[in-house]
Amino acid sequence: MTPYVEDRQQITDLMTGWIHRDLGEWTALRNLFHPDGTIEITWFEGLASDFVDGSMRMGASDFRTKHVIASPTVTFNADATKALVETNAMIIGENVALNLGCTGHNRFYDRAEKRDGVWKLSHRQSIYDMASFTFPLGVVEIDTDTVAKYPREYAALAYLLEKSGFPVQRVFATRGSELEKQIKDAGQDWLTA
Repeated sequence: MTPYVEDRQQITDLMTGWIHRDLGEWTALRNLFHPDGTIEITWFEGLASDFVDGSMRMGASDFRTKHVIASPTVTFNADATKALVETNAMIIGENVALNLGCTGHNRFYDRAEKRDGVWKLSHRQSIYDMASFTFPLGVVEIDTDTVAKYPREYAALAYLLEKSGFPVQRVFATRGSELEKQIKDAGQDWLTA
């Protein structure tokens, strides 16, 4: 039998709970994180509670997203109070005013902690694997200079975010990058501390 079955289920529920963002269920989204939880993704870095506020603004904009979440891999520390969680996901985005969309493939890399018997996220990061544009209503002219500012693994997503008023402020981890290695090394250090 797999150890920590109930713990794994709680953690899996946190991952699939990302649907609350797509559905605009803001209280449920906040509840995925500990109060001091943080997040680092393309368009946002900071407290998860502030991320939810930003997501509310995004939800009222021309930019729409949907996330397709796979089953996570979970690595526990010795006493099962901390876990590293890596989850494949697809980010499907569309700016309805531009008639332009994208599909991005990423992996959420999460630190989860069990506090007072409840698992929640304490830190979420994203590693970007690949992305491409989609054209819902046909071919749309794309500003190639803007696309070229970003690593190809998330350039399509970053382009749509920027054109939608949610610019990407720095470089993020991509598959096999030094940043991915740093994220994973820091995660292992946190897990065993």
